[in-house]
Amino acid sequence: MTVPETIPQPLTGAAQDTAPAAPGPATEALRPHAEHAFAHELTALAAADDRPRPARWRLSPWAVATYLLGGTLPDGTVITPKYVGPRRIVEVAVTTLATDRALLLLGVPGTAKTWVSEHLAAAVSGDSTLLVQGTAGTPEEAIRYGWNYARLLAEGPSRAALVAGPVMRAMAQGMTARVEELTRIPADVQDTLITILSEKTLPVPELGEEVQAVPGFNLIATANDRDRGVNELSSALRRRFNTVVLPLPATADAEVDIVTRRVAQLGRSLKLPAVPEGVEEIRRVVTVFRELRDGVTTDGRTRLKSPSGTLSTAEAISVVTGGLALAAHFGDGVLRPGDVAAGILGAVVRDPAADQVIWQEYLETVVRERDGWKDFYRACREVSA
Repeated sequence: MTVPETIPQPLTGAAQDTAPAAPGPATEALRPHAEHAFAHELTALAAADDRPRPARWRLSPWAVATYLLGGTLPDGTVITPKYVGPRRIVEVAVTTLATDRALLLLGVPGTAKTWVSEHLAAAVSGDSTLLVQGTAGTPEEAIRYGWNYARLLAEGPSRAALVAGPVMRAMAQGMTARVEELTRIPADVQDTLITILSEKTLPVPELGEEVQAVPGFNLIATANDRDRGVNELSSALRRRFNTVVLPLPATADAEVDIVTRRVAQLGRSLKLPAVPEGVEEIRRVVTVFRELRDGVTTDGRTRLKSPSGTLSTAEAISVVTGGLALAAHFGDGVLRPGDVAAGILGAVVRDPAADQVIWQEYLETVVRERDGWKDFYRACREVSA
């Protein structure tokens, strides 16, 4: 027996009037959801998309891949790239969602797992908000369902007292659910997903019923195995996923492109200076991060010690965005070495003892001797003193 009635319905009447408005295309939000921020691209793709679509998908797999990778439509609409990387990775991920297999995006921190997950859900279901954020304290109820305890105490277990979680709603509506940082969730809570992914049902033993997934339902999870506090996935759960590994950007140019695009998007929402004014500093930040991450200079001549931090693309984006804010509010609006130096120091030196030594050695043996980097060296020395 299924219980689609357990899915909460929109508020009506006076209750609806007092509910806070959900952010939408017309609502100013600090970080709009993907389906709102790129609504014009999704609409243009839907209009141009004449290929077969899986049940309840807003776009065909081809159009979903185009939305993530970018392109130009016959009507001249430019689809901006959301992911810069191998096309086959995106095609495998999209194809997985078109089957009954769940998708696990795996990679080190900063490889755009969450970004790709959000945009996949937005393109497939038109809604990226059916989200479970994994933490060490995520309870089983966050993945399954909860209860309205006032009604539960007054009436006992009933459909009206049941509060559906994001995964349950996605199952009943044939949409895509997301679980971020799956390996952060305690192992016994992770395994709650096994029945959902294998049987496509979510039992509700308190009511003697179950929710059965309708066509269109699937789940995207993200995970990494580099951070501290990671809980390994059980072999039973891992078998329920198709795993796609997202690599770090292959080249410095690709990473500079990613950082530039993302910082430009963030800068527009924060009213920061245009990114082209600071492209040279972006390249320096990316170069420093890549060399320390890889343990060797770009020319391959000098071996380096790597600090304890991941120095990911996401951290480079954060450093540059912070630098732009400094340039806008306390400078002349142009990104300069002094604006990014403190951010780089904070990203590199996570362990004050070991990482500080590594950073000082890098400054003196590499940055100091590099042509055209004298101003960058002086700025870094000033904040490192």
